[in-house]
Amino acid sequence: MTDDRARTVRHLTGMMSSAVSRRRVLQVAGLSGAGLIAAACGAAGEDTGGASGPASAAAAAQDASDTEKVVNWSNWPLYLDIDDATGKYPSLEKFTEQTGIAVTYTEDVNDNNEFFAKVRTQLEQGQDIGRDIVTLTDWMAALWIQNGYAQKFDKALMPNAKNLIPKLQGVAFDPGRDYTLPWQSGFGALGWNKAKLKEAIGTDTMTSVDQLWDPALKGRITVLSEMRDTMGIIMAWQGSDPSNFTEDQFNQALEVLTQQVDSGQIRQVTGNDYAGALESGDVIAVIGWSGDMIQLGEDFGVALPETGGTLWTDNMLIPALAAHKKNAEQLMNFYYDPEVAATVAAYVQYISPVQGAQQAMATIDPALVDNQWIFPSAETLANSYVFMTLTFEQDEAYQRAFQKAIGN
Repeated sequence: MTDDRARTVRHLTGMMSSAVSRRRVLQVAGLSGAGLIAAACGAAGEDTGGASGPASAAAAAQDASDTEKVVNWSNWPLYLDIDDATGKYPSLEKFTEQTGIAVTYTEDVNDNNEFFAKVRTQLEQGQDIGRDIVTLTDWMAALWIQNGYAQKFDKALMPNAKNLIPKLQGVAFDPGRDYTLPWQSGFGALGWNKAKLKEAIGTDTMTSVDQLWDPALKGRITVLSEMRDTMGIIMAWQGSDPSNFTEDQFNQALEVLTQQVDSGQIRQVTGNDYAGALESGDVIAVIGWSGDMIQLGEDFGVALPETGGTLWTDNMLIPALAAHKKNAEQLMNFYYDPEVAATVAAYVQYISPVQGAQQAMATIDPALVDNQWIFPSAETLANSYVFMTLTFEQDEAYQRAFQKAIGN
């Protein structure tokens, strides 16, 4: 994530056109997740750095890539092009044809904290977790790097990494992109049921957070249980900068959230089931993820608030002591080919981090070349914030306060 106000977004956006988007399966771990994060930093909360801890042993790990032509990849559900008839992944099949490397692709990253909890003991003990690539959201990727749970890339094996778009090249948690490569990104935004909104308040368009608080929508609103998206959008609406805010500004936004929950204006704080409620009409409008609304179809709207939405990025990294590091680097390199990246973007409709993907899209699906949810303009990005990088102590405190506000 970025620290400065400049809305010059280092993380981009996207959405899924398939049945369930990558973000609809998110389950926030709440206080237990915050505790996990703090515990991962050691008792004193110290930053162990990318070159120490278990990752120091990773440098000596034996890479079996030359003799074992396999790579194991853990990713979020429905985050890769798939043949619905066969259940196979065309781009993975193409990679195997080109390299002879078979890919075991597992959709088992349903939530950052949940996945970390599953492999944390192995990481802490310096053991191979059985994955050669994992895809984690930026703040969790930062935790892995800081605690030595990620291996440094051999960039000689990844020439296509040069295609990373400039705005994603200089992130604070990995300045040289030595440990991570972005996979896809997405927006926290406003979403709504057009017909129900028109019926309730006389318009089928949402442009402002103010509309969420309209009394006519009482009990028909949901917001995200992902603290960074909900609080970021509310802070921006209040005139604060979600990428560089004070504790007082966070608390001011928290007061609004608390009031709207206590009054019954907000029906539910959710991470995965608001899309179904939008479809049924039980919920009229949400703070949600752009991809969810896009895949619902033309009867539903999605927009960044006038005051700004939020942005997040999911990153590929190689865990400490992964057994097939070279194979993993070859796979990452493959997906940074512009034509391959455009193929993935055409299916998942999240923003590709690869330069040249937009030009390649002209031959894959010309209708998507100017799609703002896949290839946003500078103006669209300028109306978006990346949530401020938090210390582990700050994250634990803010998560605790957020969970209290939403009644957990």
